Amino acid sequence: MPIEDFIREFSPADESGDESLSARRQAYEALHARRRVADPAGMQVVDERLAGVAVRRLLPVSRAEGSVVFLHGGGWNLGSVNSHHGVTADLAERLRREVVSVDYRLLPEANYAEALADCRSVVESLVPVAVIGDSAGGRLAIDVAHTSEWKGLLGLIYPVVGTPTLDNLGEDAPLLSRADVLSLWAMTTPHLPDVPADRPPTLAIEALSAERDPLTRPLEHAVLAWREAGAAVGYRRAPGMVHGALHGHAELPAMQTAWQDFCQALARRLGSEA
Repeated sequence: MPIEDFIREFSPADESGDESLSARRQAYEALHARRRVADPAGMQVVDERLAGVAVRRLLPVSRAEGSVVFLHGGGWNLGSVNSHHGVTADLAERLRREVVSVDYRLLPEANYAEALADCRSVVESLVPVAVIGDSAGGRLAIDVAHTSEWKGLLGLIYPVVGTPTLDNLGEDAPLLSRADVLSLWAMTTPHLPDVPADRPPTLAIEALSAERDPLTRPLEHAVLAWREAGAAVGYRRAPGMVHGALHGHAELPAMQTAWQDFCQALARRLGSEA
């Protein structure tokens, strides 16, 4: 699939932004439901509550000990274990580990501290070998690592790092503008933990970005700062790709290659600890 076709498919139907949050959530879930591919053969899917939080467990046929927690993106106000099911099922199969996808509370019904508390409760209950998040979920993963005793392998897919501003964000890009980032960020600021952006959340990090994404510039600055502070950080950038392209990893060659490299890097790190 050409990236421009992906952009057209994922562009919001109401470009004015006047569509209600409920309608946007329905459209977001419907889009991902239409695109969801069949699970890998034999994969078990179990929905339950863990530490009082709704989760989805995805268990591949062949798996090693130790779970991986996944925190979904969606700007903190969209997304669910359903919208990201295709990603988490593929991740579980590639890592050969159980993936526990967290259905944390969304904003604005909850605040950022409550969403973070849901994620932290699951992580502290499971003590996973890795925590992985994309976009807004990537920021939650960073803040879980900063505010809990857990210090395992962190996987970040075009996350929000530091404090986004017009000065430090990259250029506007399809599917995500600087104005989008700042508008969403404004919902989180009253309840964010006070953590220095240059301090590594853990000492073992793998990161994946998209070339055409305003969040890539601050992530790359953070990668350099984290390395200088002593963290072992693997990093790759998907050429020509846009924010959200993870959902097209099976159809977009550049994203497929970057996603495969990211998952293989995670698997190598986890294998070395076994």
